[in-house]
Amino acid sequence: MPAILFHLFAFFTVFCALATVINRSAVNSAMFFLLSLVGTAALFVLLDAFLLAVVLVLVYAGAVVALFLFIVMLLDMGGVRPNFTRSTLVAGTFAAALLVVGLVSIAHAARALPVRDLAAVPAVGSSLRGYAEFLFTTYLLPVQITGFLLLIAMLGVIVLSKKFPAAEDAS
Repeated sequence: MPAILFHLFAFFTVFCALATVINRSAVNSAMFFLLSLVGTAALFVLLDAFLLAVVLVLVYAGAVVALFLFIVMLLDMGGVRPNFTRSTLVAGTFAAALLVVGLVSIAHAARALPVRDLAAVPAVGSSLRGYAEFLFTTYLLPVQITGFLLLIAMLGVIVLSKKFPAAEDAS
C-alpha cells in the first residue's frame, strides 16, 4: 500500500510541477506550485518525516506562495506570462539536458557506492531537538543568509509596487 501511495503522490507532484512551468497564467502557476508542495509534503509524511511536512506546508505553501501571488497582483501583469522566445526554448533545452546529465552521473555514482546497513546508521535529525541543534549550529549561516535574501526580496517588492508621481520639468 505505501508503494502505491508513493507512486500516486510522486505522479501528482511531478504533474503539478510541470503544470507550474507550462501554464501561461501566473496565478494558475502559483496554484499548481502550491499543489506540488502539498504533494511533496505528502511524500515526507510517507517517509515518517512529519516535521518536514509541516514546515514545508507552513513556510513554503503558506508564506512563499502567498508572496508570489502578492507580487503577481502588485505588479499587475494581468496574470499572463509573455510568450516563449527562441532563446528561452534554447535555454530550457540546455537546462533539461544538463539536468539529465546530472541525474545520470548521480545514478552512476550511486551504483559505485558500497551497500551499507541503514539500520546501523543513526537517524540524524529524526527529532525536533536534532533539527534545532543542526539549525542553530551547523546551518546557522545559511539560515541567516536566506532570511536576509527574503528581506531584500520583500523590500524589492515594496519599491517596485510604489507608484512614483510623474516628474515635472523645472523649465
